[in-house]
Amino acid sequence: MDIAKIDRNFALPGKVEREDITWYDAAEAPFMIYGATGKDPYCRMPREVAERVSAGVLSLHGNTAGIRARFRTDSPYIAIRAEWNEQRKMAHMPFVGICGFDLYRLSEKGNRQFYARSFVPPVSCDKGYESIVDTSGTMTDYILNFPLYNNVCKLYIGVKQGSTFAEPRGYTIEKPVVFYGSSITQGGCASRPGTCYQNFLSRALDMDYVNLGFSGNGKAEDEMIEYLAGLEMAAFVSDYDHNAPNAEHLLKTHEKLYREIRKKHPDLPYVIISMPNFLFREDQNARRSIIMETFRNALAEGDRNVYFLDGASIFAGDESDACLVDLSHPTDLGFYRFFKALQPILEHALYS
Repeated sequence: MDIAKIDRNFALPGKVEREDITWYDAAEAPFMIYGATGKDPYCRMPREVAERVSAGVLSLHGNTAGIRARFRTDSPYIAIRAEWNEQRKMAHMPFVGICGFDLYRLSEKGNRQFYARSFVPPVSCDKGYESIVDTSGTMTDYILNFPLYNNVCKLYIGVKQGSTFAEPRGYTIEKPVVFYGSSITQGGCASRPGTCYQNFLSRALDMDYVNLGFSGNGKAEDEMIEYLAGLEMAAFVSDYDHNAPNAEHLLKTHEKLYREIRKKHPDLPYVIISMPNFLFREDQNARRSIIMETFRNALAEGDRNVYFLDGASIFAGDESDACLVDLSHPTDLGFYRFFKALQPILEHALYS
């Protein structure tokens, strides 16, 4: 049964057919793309690097988690036409999070973002989809968040013919904060792109960021460590505990990642996180001890710009069991608590 026939609020727009629409390639001016190293197709890291790291990272590097388009226009509506080669589907994550886009508008002063609407994909959109949302029609800055788990080959943004564009505002923290880790880092299983924890942080701290979460494949390989250490960034967040195959692997790689980044960035804020679901792995205590050892060694050597977030505390509070979908991946409540745990650390590191 088609629920939209019973409740029209569930109906989705089909093909955008407006006689007054003009389409623009989001990879070109006046749009500004953040969180991407490539735009044809969009990707989070260079393909040649992903190939050297692992088959898993190669498969995931084109997922557009954390990629954003910023623009400023007075169009009374905004449409998208997304194109891809395949649609990812997962039973425990909404399609809006997997392959949807969502739109935020900036306040007049540019210091706050407000959710405008999501471009909701249909259940079947193997090659992409179109969608449209109405806007105020006044000159406004917008941020469009890309899908968390789908690849995007091309994205076109449609506005009313004759609409004006102006240069959008940038971020207060211009260099990106780099997040490296697991499927949680990538955004599984947020209900829509704007509710992964990095987007909460980006809105609250007005910071750019790069999402290098690789679902099941955040393992700190030598090639990945070399790539991470070479990035220009405002801060680094190490969150790959979940994907280390065992405690022994974590022991071989965790402090090595810290030291290689420190060689290139001696004063960079460096945040270390242990996995949040503290009760669900037999080797959890051993893993946490290894991570704590990296932190203690850094402090003992005089590092005063290293921070530790104990994952056991992240989901604490009322309804803590509502923070996970499947004993591993956060709900939106889980991502919000992740954000609230990280916010004071990054705010201090970036603004003090």
